Amino acid sequence: MSDSALIEAFLEMLSAERGARANTLDAYARDLEDARAHVRGTLLGADAEAIEAYVAGLAQRGMAAATMRRRISALRQFYRFLLQENTRGDDPTSRLDAPKRSKALPKTLSVEEIERLIDAAESARDKALIELLYGAGLRVSELVSLPLRAAPKPGQEHMVVEGKGGKERLVVLGRPAQAALALHMETREAALPKLEAQRDKAKRWLFPSMSAADGKMTRRRVAQILEAAAVKAGISPSRVSPHVLRHAFATHLVEGGADLRTVQTLLGHADIATTQIYTHVAEGRLKTLVETKHPLSRKVEHDDDE
Repeated sequence: MSDSALIEAFLEMLSAERGARANTLDAYARDLEDARAHVRGTLLGADAEAIEAYVAGLAQRGMAAATMRRRISALRQFYRFLLQENTRGDDPTSRLDAPKRSKALPKTLSVEEIERLIDAAESARDKALIELLYGAGLRVSELVSLPLRAAPKPGQEHMVVEGKGGKERLVVLGRPAQAALALHMETREAALPKLEAQRDKAKRWLFPSMSAADGKMTRRRVAQILEAAAVKAGISPSRVSPHVLRHAFATHLVEGGADLRTVQTLLGHADIATTQIYTHVAEGRLKTLVETKHPLSRKVEHDDDE
């Protein structure tokens, strides 16, 4: 079988047997296609040295550690699949070590920068999507997959979002996000395609697309909208992305006093360990709290005064 056929069979297995979501399948497909294009020879015939050379090349290409980890994971699962199918008798990924997780803090923006970004939005639609990425902490995949029925009804302060693994969560909307969404709904009709076949697909989505095959806005288009708003707001586009807005949402919540369990729920994290990266923003606030409220700290202050 060709590499392309093997990759297709692997993805079909992930979908049928493991219930992998479309976003996961898309990511693995991109990862394996990149490997197919850069590994010496074929993926089917690649030995350990060829796979290790490919992985070393990822770093030389300036790839982020998180992306490298995912590509290594995709390769490992792919070759385990080939072993199980008796297509190969060995695993060329067995010696691979994934890059260590970076301890760098997530990029974020200040509240003032967020306000400038929202003000720079070029349309009601753009303002609404920025408000949802920041004001509700949505993942970009969640944003573009919002069906029209997810739009809050008048007076409703929440919406239901389908996150990773098909898990639904309740997302609370602040007044700015509610107002932005309401205005977007008034102007949304203009964003629908004119051709009936395309229109029928697009009208199902809260953020429709004029040209996308499935009728919904693409993640790439969201990135372009944020880039344009960043330039207009005087913020370096390299500092702005959907994930940065999600980080800003969580960071500003913790700075405002929200506990990690609440932030975990709002972000839709399955494991609180994923949320704990935001503890860095609370360190200064907690130190001040202990120094000003703990009885022993007050005793030290009184002793110093004597």
